[in-house]
Amino acid sequence: MPTDDLSRAAESHRWPEHIWRGHVEAVRTGRRLVPESWPGGARVAVALSFDSDHETIPLRDGETSPGRLAQGEYGARAGAPRIVDLLARYGVPATFFMPAVSALLHPEEARGYVRGGHELAVHGWIHERNTLLGRDEEKELTSRALDTLTTLTGQRPVGIRTPSWDFSDSTLDIMLELGFAYDSSLMGDDEPYEIVAGGRNTGLVEIPVDWIRDDAPYFTMDRYGSVRPHSRPRDVREIWVDEFDAAYRDGGVFQLTLHPHVIGHRSRLVALRELLDHIAAHRDVWFATHAQLAEASRGLLHGRTSARSVADPQEHAP
Repeated sequence: MPTDDLSRAAESHRWPEHIWRGHVEAVRTGRRLVPESWPGGARVAVALSFDSDHETIPLRDGETSPGRLAQGEYGARAGAPRIVDLLARYGVPATFFMPAVSALLHPEEARGYVRGGHELAVHGWIHERNTLLGRDEEKELTSRALDTLTTLTGQRPVGIRTPSWDFSDSTLDIMLELGFAYDSSLMGDDEPYEIVAGGRNTGLVEIPVDWIRDDAPYFTMDRYGSVRPHSRPRDVREIWVDEFDAAYRDGGVFQLTLHPHVIGHRSRLVALRELLDHIAAHRDVWFATHAQLAEASRGLLHGRTSARSVADPQEHAP
């Protein structure tokens, strides 16, 4: 833990209420955005996403060895094509969050996502840790990433996922200034919600993520560290099946985050294929990109649709 974080933690028990309350309320979950029914009368929405990080993970950390870069290249060379083929087989659209440097290294891949009916969304410039940047630098990199993806594909992305799955003090304002329609970086609910900042509604839709619904915690490997793969792919599939089944019962959203260089290996792709078999066996499933999901959810903010009659967690807040 950085020294600044340690000193802050050591002093936190002395904070007056306005300090700890201010930190908590800076970025908060607002209204839950689950319509009475999803498009086409579907009971559940399924939003698959893939973070096409490729070589940007080692590059971000200044690691330039061929071995580390090859691990990332695997995602572009082997993983991504397999994933695109699998999605086409099931007729499923997905959202690909792609760092701009990754898109510049693999421009035809980025264009191919869009040609294939998928969504391409912003995932930073070089998978930088946005929480360590000053406001001006964070905004410049986010804006440059947005412009790069727009130039490469001819379509301006409407969504963003921060590389750190976190916000700095400036991130939310930058998103609003750049006109993003939704974010997918926070973990405040199972369902989409409106982000509230300092007690005010922002109009920005959050499509929440979670480490449970992410392949990296189960399968990543660090040769020189303590991180080791610890799960069988089919065991992870069971977790995701349970998550989907609960979302189906609730009439909510099943959102999943995967990485081509992680899930794209042969034995792991089996788990994704079997998960899609399970989902496809259910009626009334709407497969959507994150942009489509955000647009359907936003209807509640503008009164175009009514909410599903499920308990909102805020109704039970003290």
